Amino acid sequence: MKKYDNASFNLKDVNKEVTLYGWIAKKRNLGGLIFLDLRDRSGIIQIVVKPDMPFYNENYKNEMVLEVTGKIVERESKNPNLPTGDIEVVASDIVILNTALDLPFEINDEVNALEDTRLKYRYLDLRRSVLQKNLMLRHQVTLIARNFLSSLGFIEIETPILCKSTPEGARDYLVPSRISKGKFYALPQSPQIYKQLLMISGMEKYFQIARCFRDEDLRADRQPEFTQIDIEMSFANEEDIFSIVESLMKKIFKEIKNIELGDFPRLTYDECMDRFGSDKPDTRFKMELCNLNDIFHNTNFTIFKNVIDNKGIIKAIVVKNNANNFSRKDIDRLTEFVKIYKANALAYLKYDKEFTGSIAKVISDEEKEALIKNLALEDNDLVFIIADKEKIVNSALGALRIKLAHDLGLIDDSKYNFLWVTDFPMFEYSEEEKRYIAAHHPFTSPNLEDIDKLLTDKENCYSRAYDLVINGYELLSGSIRIHDQEIQNKVFEAIGLSKEEAKERFGFFLEAFNYGTPPHGGVGIGLERLIMILANTDNIRDVVAFPKTASATDLMADAPNVVDLAQLEILGINTK
Repeated sequence: MKKYDNASFNLKDVNKEVTLYGWIAKKRNLGGLIFLDLRDRSGIIQIVVKPDMPFYNENYKNEMVLEVTGKIVERESKNPNLPTGDIEVVASDIVILNTALDLPFEINDEVNALEDTRLKYRYLDLRRSVLQKNLMLRHQVTLIARNFLSSLGFIEIETPILCKSTPEGARDYLVPSRISKGKFYALPQSPQIYKQLLMISGMEKYFQIARCFRDEDLRADRQPEFTQIDIEMSFANEEDIFSIVESLMKKIFKEIKNIELGDFPRLTYDECMDRFGSDKPDTRFKMELCNLNDIFHNTNFTIFKNVIDNKGIIKAIVVKNNANNFSRKDIDRLTEFVKIYKANALAYLKYDKEFTGSIAKVISDEEKEALIKNLALEDNDLVFIIADKEKIVNSALGALRIKLAHDLGLIDDSKYNFLWVTDFPMFEYSEEEKRYIAAHHPFTSPNLEDIDKLLTDKENCYSRAYDLVINGYELLSGSIRIHDQEIQNKVFEAIGLSKEEAKERFGFFLEAFNYGTPPHGGVGIGLERLIMILANTDNIRDVVAFPKTASATDLMADAPNVVDLAQLEILGINTK
């Protein structure tokens, strides 16, 4: 068994005889002496190979695997950038345990290779210390979570990976059954139904480091298979769950970052959309959305008048002290940007004792004075305005707010701003399906005062769902669940699910409701997103050992791929 971590030695270990193992990270030949940087998981230590040694003439290459025996000595020319920079090992014996071919890319933290190349040779990419540290960080966080939740009486229970397809959300990954030809298992999008059944089973406090699978479009912070720190508890309300999650986050950030987190503020979904245009706002900077309908309620500007008459909304964001940094070309590019979010136009005003800009000549002096007062405008401020349907305005201005903050360097990356977002809508209208669907999932409890709206006023029916947001990322989603079968049936009816369809999809689950279901609720914490934030990266692939590309492809294993026809025949499957 390997005895030492290579980077654990210092001047206190001078004259110690050691046997070390690792890979050659770098080779240098200086004045007859050969210097090898020997790398293992802990880091690098310098090996000195003298010309009088029998192993001196070996053809040492990067990434060869060595066993090195020698004595630790103090270095003459120290390297302050290395933990072991004060010492080196003079080799008395070197055994080459394995050779290596020429590398497809250089292995270091400042790698310039294309990401596709690094993903193809992921086992080499993982030798980079930055990725190894990310995986060790992931291990630390899961260990903290396990120990913390166990100390509170939570029981870790594994739920099935092969389960029933219950499509109501993202697409399922399906697994054909050999024994029951023509029938399929699904991989779980989350352990949702099973963890609720565990509450019905009387387990009371459950958690799991759970693997989840969703066949959906990917992006920088999403993978087709991912991990949740999954928590469910009986006889609990929102305050109980918030308290446990906040304590867990405070413990993780204290142990990992040595940061003392303060209180976690709360905003309702409607407040978030109104002020930030997003249900996962980054609150590390201001630049909030401001409603201008009152200012322009009697306007003569036709475009604004038509928007208000059609029950639309006019909102603005103010970029402080930056008007002179935006040319017309810059603003044209931002106009194209907001069109991605279906906004028709982006109006702007520059203020420097007077207004200039796209609408400066078509708004009245009274409206200008109201803008100065209500937006607290100062010289060199820039105002961006969008007038449209409320959903479009919030979405476009919210995205513009984030883009401007990044472009102008307004975000303090040393901050970790948590925010609970509560009271989400119970339903959202799907233009594709022409019906209301569950905004969270169909097992989320409506707010008690909104139960009567389930079938009569879906647009204004709110739920006991909540998200925890950090720095603009949704870190977790959760809710208090429905535990009353009558309410559950109403929710199914509200989303257009007949009794027969509900029984077909969720029959075993609904049957369990007949045997004493306790009030319960929980959360699913996105482990990869949490590690991304702690590791200061914005790419989820940096915190996953063997990730997929944006097209859900494993370039290293060449998956997905075709399978033998004989395998398909056994399963009773034809492909087209």
